[in-house]
Amino acid sequence: MIGKLLRENNIVAGILTVVRIYLGWAWMTAGWGKITGGFDASGFLQGAVANPVTGPDGSTVYSGWVTFLESFAIPNAGLFSTLVAWGELLVGLGLILGCLTTAAAFFGLVMNFSFMLSGTVSHNPTDIMMGVFIAAAGYNAGKYGLDRYVLPYLRKLVNKGKNEASQSISA
Repeated sequence: MIGKLLRENNIVAGILTVVRIYLGWAWMTAGWGKITGGFDASGFLQGAVANPVTGPDGSTVYSGWVTFLESFAIPNAGLFSTLVAWGELLVGLGLILGCLTTAAAFFGLVMNFSFMLSGTVSHNPTDIMMGVFIAAAGYNAGKYGLDRYVLPYLRKLVNKGKNEASQSISA
């Protein structure tokens, strides 16, 4: 029932438009600040490894995540700095413009969870709640945006390739 409401109701589409523009603005400005301000993720990554999330008994809760950060993210901090800055900007633009909205919400959720696994709570829980509603709404979240035009074009493009492939097989 809630899924149907999120995916089909025009009023919900309007509300989600406001939510996605608000969330998109937060992502876009964070990304732009990092791009223009010379962002370096190495300090954040090292801090996440030095102070991992711990349980009540003092043991590391997400040891696999800490291992990933130590063995892959920190040695490639330059790559991660670029990915985070541009990822935030592109997620924000996707949400504001309503273009590939579900994908933008998904990648925003991936970043939010990555930040939380690294021990940063901040506004991530509220961003996650908004992102989940946007992602669950699918096309309806971008109905009043570019998805209205982009998604049918992409479907036509993908189906054109399928039709050509099936015609060549049957010939």
